[in-house]
Amino acid sequence: MGGNVNFRSRALPGVQGLVVFCLLFNIAQILAEQEVENLSGLSRNPEKDIFVVRENGTACLLAEFAAKFVVPYDVSASNYVDLITEQTSIQIGRGVNIKGKCGTHEAELQLSWLNAAYTFKLFFSKEGHNASKGREAFWKMNKVQLMYDSAEPSHFKDAINAGRYTATTHHLSALVTPVGRSYECQAQQTLSLISTDHQKAVTLLLSEVRIQPFDIKGDVFFSEEYKCPVDQREQLEETLPLILGLVLGLVIVITLAVYHIHHKLTANQVHVPQDRSDYKHMG
Repeated sequence: MGGNVNFRSRALPGVQGLVVFCLLFNIAQILAEQEVENLSGLSRNPEKDIFVVRENGTACLLAEFAAKFVVPYDVSASNYVDLITEQTSIQIGRGVNIKGKCGTHEAELQLSWLNAAYTFKLFFSKEGHNASKGREAFWKMNKVQLMYDSAEPSHFKDAINAGRYTATTHHLSALVTPVGRSYECQAQQTLSLISTDHQKAVTLLLSEVRIQPFDIKGDVFFSEEYKCPVDQREQLEETLPLILGLVLGLVIVITLAVYHIHHKLTANQVHVPQDRSDYKHMG
């Protein structure tokens, strides 16, 4: 009897310690997810947002972009019987709340504003190296989601069947970037999301994008950029005339140099008479 009592009294601190450890571990996980920072105020573009997610004080996800949603919704026609579809344009507010998750192969950025009337989620995944198929490691944005409340009056005027809906991309593979590099694209990109509001198509317009959800080497510093094909093409179109101009100028300089050298050599040559009549004019 006494032995049992002593056993329990010794075991209890160990159980308490385990419980405390589990609570601290869970709290640490929660705090790690909440290590976020909104740096949108530093952007010169009022429509551009800058977000940082940190783990243990070190940045693990960096994102800069300008985003706008075009959301269709139903309103009553003038006869109060039929329905017509209107569109509203929604931009991310400056007072946005941020949450983020970083992982080895998965990452997430969550933004919400106007008392959670709108929540925007971006999901990222990293694919490993596959030597057998000749594919290098890369990361991509594999899902985008917008949760919105069409009862929110500042964007949805006189909405019928107002309520909370979710618009999601399907089979998305965007922003594909080699691992260890950041994605950059100044050009506007369009993504289509399907809403639970009668399968309406919500349009997401992204521009001035710079994102890196994995393998950040320095705090708040992007790794070497990987430009999107549109930016690469525009850069080539801008530099091509300059390159052609330089090549043309070089060709002209070479031609003039060759002509000058040939003219100088020709002028210094001794004229040899071709027939005897020329000898009369010599001496």
